[in-house]
Amino acid sequence: MATLCFAARLVCSVRPNEKSTSSGAGVNCSLLKSSSLVSHSFSINLDNGARRSRFFHLSAVPSSPGSAATSISEDTTSFLDKVKVFDLDGKEIALTDLWKDRKAVVAFARHFGCVLCRKRADYLASVKDKMDEAGVALVLIGPGSVDQARAFSQQTKFKGEAYADPSYSSYKAFSFVSGVATTFTPKAGLKIIQSYMEGYRQDWALSFEKDTRTRGGWQQGGIIVAGPGKNNVTYIHKDKEAGDDPEIEDILKACCS
Repeated sequence: MATLCFAARLVCSVRPNEKSTSSGAGVNCSLLKSSSLVSHSFSINLDNGARRSRFFHLSAVPSSPGSAATSISEDTTSFLDKVKVFDLDGKEIALTDLWKDRKAVVAFARHFGCVLCRKRADYLASVKDKMDEAGVALVLIGPGSVDQARAFSQQTKFKGEAYADPSYSSYKAFSFVSGVATTFTPKAGLKIIQSYMEGYRQDWALSFEKDTRTRGGWQQGGIIVAGPGKNNVTYIHKDKEAGDDPEIEDILKACCS
């Protein structure tokens, strides 16, 4: 419990004007006990579930984490064409254009301030030379603004391409999970502590911004391998909890073998 509480202090997103007994931006574990916060998080999950009915689920893509995927249908591709992300210059791009003419490893971050996502960026960049040799692009998408994506890219020196998804539409399309229960787990807590011991840090300024706070920072991400071809998704990993990285060998096998 102490580990989980400590981890909660590292990843919680709170209102920037909230008072703290400590100096700087405080994070209070009592937030986890707040019935209003819990009720809010549950209502978010229910709302997301209701909204998902407006999104075409990738039924041809297995829902189990880290599994091989078959090509998706033309109807699904047509829907994904309507999902837009933004590059660091603010240019709007169709999601499927990221892998239409090439193969790409596409990582979906929890949010741009997330310490575990910064570690994931390095985790994937550590094998970018092998991706380059195979002609595979490395892409990271985060829920948030272009300014947040730009700050993330500058701070992490990310070697791949970074894009912003302010509407979370790509996350909804792939049905990535979200919720308090998927964020504060014992395993996630240990990974957060390990990340801090390795020198990674949460960016509290990004974590406190409205794009993140309005959803509580509970969004989880995943990793896909797709392309060339809009309907060619060959691998998908859906994070079950924060920091749920697949084995790097599995990613390389899917993208570069």
